Formats: sequence, structure tokens, C-alpha cells
Amino acid sequence: MHSAMQMNKDDLRKTKPSRDEYLQKPKLPLIVVLDNVTNSYNIGSFIRLADAFAIEKIIVCGELTISDKKLRKASRNEAKWVTVEYSDSTTTSLQALLDENYTVFSVELCHESVDYKEVSYPQASVLVLGNERKGVSEAALKLSHHQIHIPMFGMGNSLNVSTAGAIVLAECASQVRKLG
Repeated sequence: MHSAMQMNKDDLRKTKPSRDEYLQKPKLPLIVVLDNVTNSYNIGSFIRLADAFAIEKIIVCGELTISDKKLRKASRNEAKWVTVEYSDSTTTSLQALLDENYTVFSVELCHESVDYKEVSYPQASVLVLGNERKGVSEAALKLSHHQIHIPMFGMGNSLNVSTAGAIVLAECASQVRKLG
């Protein structure tokens, strides 16, 4: 294999571990719960994010009307590397994670929420992201230890759910990785 200094950008983009090397890598004890996220592209984007940050798994909750074709396109086939679970109930999934001593953070702008950068994320963290229009459900918020938000400085007060997830996941994964 060439050293990174000798490889051009195209070669670097194509470099990846073998399947066996990948499967032996430990995953971060970090789970993303999608609370009634319905858009195939958003779910596919989260699968790519889960692969990029090597997190434990994604749990997709609620009624699914996912287009397999759109999901494959958005996830760029990373779904074969990422553990994705499907659940009818966000609250049941969150309760099971609470029983396993995960700390639950809901990404939602509300009166109790704090800046996502001002939080210390422990190992065994869960990030809950909500529906594209309605956000995180009240039931999921009640089961959360913390509500966090991304400060907004423009005219809008929200981001696309996969964009928001990428921002918060990068911070959370960085902190959890330092603890490990």
C-alpha cells in the first residue's frame, strides 16, 4: 500500500479497509434513534453518517414508507456495513436503551434545550432526531435525559434533520471517541 503522502486525492477517496478489517473495528457506543423520520433520503443520509462515524447502530422508529431505491441511492450502499434496526415504537426502543444505561439526548429546540456544544456526552449515548415536520415527539422528549439544539443565527429556526444530525453527531462522536 502507498503511504498517504504519495497518494492523490482520488486514490485516498477509494482507500478503505477490507471487509474483515472493518468488521473487527470496534463501534462507538453511540446510537441514533430516528423518531418517525419518514424521508428515504434522510434515512439514507443517517446510514452514511453511521458508517462515517462508526457508531453502534441506527434505530428507525415509526411507520415506514421507505423507497428501497431512494434509500440505496442516499446511503450509497453503506447499509450493508451499518446495523439498522426497525421499530414500531420510539418509546419502547428508548425505554430498552434506558434500561441498558444509555444517556438519551433529544435534538429539539424547546424551553429546556441547551446548545449541543455545551453538553458532555458520555459513553453509551443516544441521539434522538425527530420527524421532518413535527420534530421529536413529546413522548420521546419525556424519556430523554437532555434536550439539545443547534444555535441558529439566520432567519430560519431549523435545519434539515440529516444536516442537524450530522452536526450534532460529529460533536458527540468526537467526545465519545476521546473517552474510549
